[in-house]
Amino acid sequence: MATLKSSLRHAGHALKKFPVSRQVSPYFSQRNASAIGVPTATAREHYEHDIPKEASLPNPDPPADSLTIAQLKEHTPFMVATYVRPPPLMVKGEGCYLWDAENRRYLDFTAGIAVNALGHCDPGMAQLLSQQVSLQTLDTSHMSLEADQKVQARTLVHTSNLYYNPWIGELSKLIVTKTLEQGGMHTASKVFVCNSGSEANEAAIKFARKVGKIRDPSGAKIEILSFNNSFHGRTMGSLSATPNPKYQKPFAPMIPGFKYGIFNDASSLNDLITERTCGVIIEPIQGEGGVNVATPSFLQHLRDRCNAVGAVLIYDEIQCGLSRTGTLWAHQSLLPNSNKSAHPDILTTAKALGNGFPIGATIVNEAVAECVVTGDHGTTFGGNPLACRLAHYIFSRLADPELQAGITHKTTIFRKHCAKLQERYPEHVGEVRGHGLILGLQLHSDPTPIITAARERGLLIITCGTNTLRFVPPLVISEEEIEEGFGIIEQAMDVVFNNKSGGEGIRGTKGQQEMTPEGR
Repeated sequence: MATLKSSLRHAGHALKKFPVSRQVSPYFSQRNASAIGVPTATAREHYEHDIPKEASLPNPDPPADSLTIAQLKEHTPFMVATYVRPPPLMVKGEGCYLWDAENRRYLDFTAGIAVNALGHCDPGMAQLLSQQVSLQTLDTSHMSLEADQKVQARTLVHTSNLYYNPWIGELSKLIVTKTLEQGGMHTASKVFVCNSGSEANEAAIKFARKVGKIRDPSGAKIEILSFNNSFHGRTMGSLSATPNPKYQKPFAPMIPGFKYGIFNDASSLNDLITERTCGVIIEPIQGEGGVNVATPSFLQHLRDRCNAVGAVLIYDEIQCGLSRTGTLWAHQSLLPNSNKSAHPDILTTAKALGNGFPIGATIVNEAVAECVVTGDHGTTFGGNPLACRLAHYIFSRLADPELQAGITHKTTIFRKHCAKLQERYPEHVGEVRGHGLILGLQLHSDPTPIITAARERGLLIITCGTNTLRFVPPLVISEEEIEEGFGIIEQAMDVVFNNKSGGEGIRGTKGQQEMTPEGR
């Protein structure tokens, strides 16, 4: 216990010594790195001093003799090479900004791939993290508890799902209540809480299979339909629903029973969705696949066909949901006049639900829930009180109508700047796709040199699909920050497209999306 208190005390001193500010970047030192939870290289005499460096634009990647490269050379031999990463080593974040170990500041248009909807290190989230593991008086007056309304305790991180904890129930109740109140999935009834988006989709796939078994005891109703350019995860079930040869081939064969259709093509649905189909899974807005938006008529055709054959309709809103489109769930934004007839039976969410803390959830209607019995599914860490307490706060913030109303104005600014880029570079910039603050800007050539040029000027952006820049910023981004970001994008495009300031020598940054197209 003394060691824990000492570690917390040292961490507190380090954070006070190196405060984060949007105006002044924090200094970073090897000596204090371990105290604030930053990976460090083996102690070396010449790294024992503070190394303040001015954050400036452009922001060249760390040089070969930097502390960053020294750390990467030491650490990467021990890491499984699942990602290709650029050199900057991110050590601090606040709001819409990140800082690296070289004290360079970056405006973040990626939000951790649509995760940090409330920005980096949200103060309320940080406070709850601290409270949940420290000695405190816990106010439970807002909960439906019959015990004393004040509980003096060092609160809880994990119990396993063999026991109840108050926050998994409070979170489940909040998700269902707000979904119904705000006009989303009108049959939402119960929630399964897990740890990630892939796990949420695994649960959805298993639940669909279980429904199929009950509705057709012969065992023939097992097929799952998903769509080209979709991305549902990397575990075997969700990977089987992600028809990208680059990702499926190394782990073939896939789980039997998966079929694939063409996104927004309703003409083939009667042949694809049959009496053997137990479930259909679709992203209302495909993120990794290129920010492709499902048409209302396509979603309605899916719903009608699923009803006809007794199949479960699953909306994967892991990237596009939680107010990113200006409504709590993306399908509300896409379906006209609050049309409830195309709502799903299952809805999956994750990413922004934890704002960086691992958590996912699978929302089901009563018809699905009554098919799932004790022992059918489970999770060790899912629903733990720490994750659920954080998600309860985050979901409440994201369900705020005031926050949602601001998305429309911010989207208008993004689209205005995208239109300017189309006018300025008509030979290079194509259409804009998406809805709300999940937008894709189609380019006519490889966008990775622009990723590099933007990063070296202080902006983080990522790609998706084929030659598409993807914008999924924090939902709390300000108008001034949007203007700042597009100013950098214009500079980057000017350098790359017009070969200014050595633009012809800029190397592309690979690996800046989850689902890389075949052959790249």
